Amino acid sequence: MPEQSPFDLAEGDPFGPHNLPYGVFSTADAPGQRRLGVRYGDRVLDLSALPSALPAAIHPHAELLAAPTLNPLLAAGRPVWQQIRAAVRSAVTDPAHRDEVAPLFHPLAEVTLHLPFEVADYVDFYASEHHATNVGRIFRPDAAALTPNWKHLPIGYHGRAGTVVVSGTPVVRPHGQRKAPADEAPSFGPSLRLDIEAEVGFVVGTPSTLHAPVPQEAFRDHVFGVCLLNDWSARDIQAWEYVPLGPFLGKSFATSVSAWITPLDALDEARTPPPARDVPLLPYLDDADAEPGGIDIRIEVRINGETVSRPPFSTMYWTAAQQLAHMTVNGASLRTGDLFASGTVSGPDPDQLGCLLELTQGKGPYLQDGDEVTLTAWAPGPDGARIGLGEVTGRILPAR
Repeated sequence: MPEQSPFDLAEGDPFGPHNLPYGVFSTADAPGQRRLGVRYGDRVLDLSALPSALPAAIHPHAELLAAPTLNPLLAAGRPVWQQIRAAVRSAVTDPAHRDEVAPLFHPLAEVTLHLPFEVADYVDFYASEHHATNVGRIFRPDAAALTPNWKHLPIGYHGRAGTVVVSGTPVVRPHGQRKAPADEAPSFGPSLRLDIEAEVGFVVGTPSTLHAPVPQEAFRDHVFGVCLLNDWSARDIQAWEYVPLGPFLGKSFATSVSAWITPLDALDEARTPPPARDVPLLPYLDDADAEPGGIDIRIEVRINGETVSRPPFSTMYWTAAQQLAHMTVNGASLRTGDLFASGTVSGPDPDQLGCLLELTQGKGPYLQDGDEVTLTAWAPGPDGARIGLGEVTGRILPAR
């Protein structure tokens, strides 16, 4: 039986010509050579070799595509992103290019995937009203679920870029201080309440100037793409440390991201208005007259192969454009490779909650050693197509 052509995708494949997410891979015959690639179906197109195959279309960008990380491409800016995306789409769809392009594909199962970009800064937000309300009711049952500032600004914290890892990297159970309400003093040891947070991450390409805020309307000029993200959380460590300054060791031990970054332009058909706001917003956050800032991404959370939740990203109260505007309104600059995350995605229904804290009402059980968590997602694309986001998987290893 002849081998299937890399250009012939199964019907409904979510990694077709409308998607074309970017990643970094290596092959068994050259394990030390990292190359840029684009996922197409169950194969990876070697972008570093594409300028030789299609010199007229993509040769001016050969140096960017020869880099071992996405960062030079991220820094090149939106016009270049669009030119390369158009050339890649032509390479996989135009029959005239098949003979030159076919040898540049590698089976996905035969390559090793790497962290696709060097993370500069990492910021995590708290943008789901459903999640924030649920958590508030668990932690503050006798007070208002939402803090007074929640509907006036996107709350966030600055995380640890050095512990962002690619999907498939094991997660070692962290140590830290913990103190239950009934304990007289804190104790030290492995986290007993290890949790997940199903989130969506946004990858910054074009940097900004220090002291120059980035308005919402400049969002597309700075944000290259989107990925799934799991913000692993040690709830017992977090509960003891987070007052008064917020998350620290309970979050900073690991954050998993997909090996594939979906270009923002691939999600145009999935744009949707955010939920109605019932509190007036300050001008820099007001998006009443802006393009729809929400994105209809359907996430699925599986633990050891069993689906436990399907959180809808379309329900997020704060949009990524508002988060970017708030993150820079004080004059903080963006750097190429900055990563900011949405915060836990949760919907209004019991099967739409994005973490075990909510799913179990804070009672557990939480993650056990050996558990494997996988996040997958898709978004509506043109002509009924589905746009798949690369999965995020991590297995829990015992504390060391």
